Amino acid sequence: MSPEKLIYMANQIATFFESKPHAEGVLGTAAHINDFWEPRMRRQLLALIDEGRPGLRPLVLDAANEIRRPAAV
Repeated sequence: MSPEKLIYMANQIATFFESKPHAEGVLGTAAHINDFWEPRMRRQLLALIDEGRPGLRPLVLDAANEIRRPAAV
């Protein structure tokens, strides 16, 4: 999937959870990604975060530590 599409999708999730208290938003964003994104999508998103790719909402970045990192392939 294109990096732009992953960023768009992650930001949509974060936008929904931004109406919650911050800690709840972080956990909600991570939980949604963990529950509904396949491992290669999570792997690619985390790689984008690790490289410092711009465009991700702060809540996505704050949730990164709670997103399950799939095993390397």
